[in-house]
Amino acid sequence: MASSPLGAHRSAAAEQTISISLGEAMLEVITKFAVTSMFMWMAPIVTMYGFYHQIIPGVSQLSSSAQTLVSGFLAVISVNVVIGFYIYSAMKDAPRLEPQPDATFLANAKASINQPTSSQVSDDSQGKGKVE
Repeated sequence: MASSPLGAHRSAAAEQTISISLGEAMLEVITKFAVTSMFMWMAPIVTMYGFYHQIIPGVSQLSSSAQTLVSGFLAVISVNVVIGFYIYSAMKDAPRLEPQPDATFLANAKASINQPTSSQVSDDSQGKGKVE
């Protein structure tokens, strides 16, 4: 079956479209990861800062050790909340394209399955003369 130049042009254009959309998808993933990483650094620092500078109401009534324990606990909780939002947003994203295997790879794999190996050929030739 001969392929036409038009078909080759269409497949090249389709591959270019797929590579562009994959590039955009990767950029979106990297951006989302970078923003989440920034929040993972900022959330606990803001929490600790708010506690140590009595920005959060009622903190001044706590002892120094209680203030340290509560601020550390809330900082850890804030990081886990950010991670939870990241996981939720990653699970919510629908896959844009179904991954497709490479046609050349598939053809080579099917051809290699159908070809007997040299050990199979030699085993078959040795086994024909045997009588049990």
